Amino acid sequence: MNGNFEIRTLHSSNEMKLVQKLEEEVWNISAIPIHQTVTAAKNGGIMLGAFDQEELVGFSYGFAGFDQKQSYLCSHMLGIHPEYQEKGIGAQLKWEQKRVAAEKGYELIIWTFDPLESRNAYLNMNKLRGICCTYIENCYGEMEDGLNSGLPSDRFQIDWWINSEHVADNQSLNDVQSSEGIHLIEWETTSNGQPKLGDLDQEMMTNLTNIDHPLLVPVPANFQELKKTDHELAIDWRFKTRNVFQQLFESGYAVVSLQKTTNEPVHYYVLTKLRNLSIK
Repeated sequence: MNGNFEIRTLHSSNEMKLVQKLEEEVWNISAIPIHQTVTAAKNGGIMLGAFDQEELVGFSYGFAGFDQKQSYLCSHMLGIHPEYQEKGIGAQLKWEQKRVAAEKGYELIIWTFDPLESRNAYLNMNKLRGICCTYIENCYGEMEDGLNSGLPSDRFQIDWWINSEHVADNQSLNDVQSSEGIHLIEWETTSNGQPKLGDLDQEMMTNLTNIDHPLLVPVPANFQELKKTDHELAIDWRFKTRNVFQQLFESGYAVVSLQKTTNEPVHYYVLTKLRNLSIK
């Protein structure tokens, strides 16, 4: 492991076999068929590989999508070998994906992630400057892998407008994070040290149009640990946050960043009005 990673665009069936092997190592699931990934790569899709010498240690897979008049790249999978995680490879793959997608004529890249997984949120929003204004209930149905089993597979859809001012602005989001944010829902710590979500302030929700400040919604800082400790509490977080995000998105808000904390068992999503963002 030398720390120097080369990102390559993959095309051949032999390269896709390497991706299949890595998929199984990362998620312990059946890999995507090679005939599908090869065909996608030849028809507007993008398969990228991160290599340590000649060993594939990460990949990103996206295929062409279309919705009414908008074409986009659907970034379906990003996987990093367990021994190479936390080294910035995921971000490198996403920035290279952005570059290649722009060359192909894309303006939008979309993907999904679990809104309760705050580590993914920080990469997607704070580093890449994607936004979310779409909540998908039980997106993939029941999933049996270790990360997702036992809960509805709810997902945020990230919209990454790769040619927008919002993405091009390399300034940090501290101007939003340090603002006087409005807390819509409180939380408390349980006897076993895990955060428990309170009830939504419905009165405040009815007056959202009169609020100019950013809105803050808490999520667990370590959802996998919480789920192992108290599965019923994890379910409570799923359904309560589902309710609040659906209402906020319907009211014209978008999630733009994650505010990390150092001494609390929660982080906070920061939301602003979608119409105020320079994304197209």
